[in-house]
Amino acid sequence: MILVADSGSSKTDWLLTVSDQETRSFLTAGLNPYFLTEKEIARIILEQAPDMVALAAEISEIYFFGAGCSSPDRHEIVSNALSTHFNKAYISVDSDLLGCAYATCGHEKGICCVLGTGSNISFFDGEDIYDGQHGLGFVLGDEGSGTWFGKKLITDFLYGNMPYDISQKFDKAYHLNKEIVIKNVYQKPNANTYLASFSKFVSEIKTTEYGHSMLVDGLVEFIETNIKSYPEYHKYKCHFVGSIAYSFSEELISLCHLHGVKTGKIIKHPINDLMAFILKRNEMATEE
Repeated sequence: MILVADSGSSKTDWLLTVSDQETRSFLTAGLNPYFLTEKEIARIILEQAPDMVALAAEISEIYFFGAGCSSPDRHEIVSNALSTHFNKAYISVDSDLLGCAYATCGHEKGICCVLGTGSNISFFDGEDIYDGQHGLGFVLGDEGSGTWFGKKLITDFLYGNMPYDISQKFDKAYHLNKEIVIKNVYQKPNANTYLASFSKFVSEIKTTEYGHSMLVDGLVEFIETNIKSYPEYHKYKCHFVGSIAYSFSEELISLCHLHGVKTGKIIKHPINDLMAFILKRNEMATEE
């Protein structure tokens, strides 16, 4: 059996090949090694996917692609956590950007963007990804992400910068005050996912002048700060993965066109495309 994981900061999609014709899906919380320790990751897997762990003896290969897995030391944290339960399996850990590239580009060159809870970008040459100067996280970066929109909504609400009717709607939905926000952002773990949880409100107000303006500002900031940092961005298709890109694909495509960006695939969950790529790659390697 082969197990593939696509992990963002909010959730992790797992897909297991049971046979040539059958797969099984599992879901756990996001397993970002920047925010979780090895023991915490191992505990989450056991508590949230016990049926998957029960199949450990039959799983021979694991391919994990995750947010926060961009350096060898972070790879090791996740790999060690996985080895706790799957000690007989070959384990590969890579960044979510590489998973994004495999799921969208395949073996073709292109620009790969993650626009979900957080945001990131890389150039894929058909084999490897090349990180730019991005991926600074929700405090310094994450332009156009769920976290970016969540921060904007909360600060506008608390500063009184929202239109009155939208402010009333937001208040009714979330019942926030300064103390609640400060506690969740500065005193509790996973502040990024907390902030991103408010981004769904953008869908409810995107037809208003305020909501549309916010949406455009966030997506354009991603285009200007991330995509256009590549001098030859106009030569390649730009692919997107993540809930924000998928939910606002119409607006994203329109703004990309306006800025001379060629759009390729826009997918919410790359796990199925990722599994297909891994299986095909393994098959080709066997034939060689």
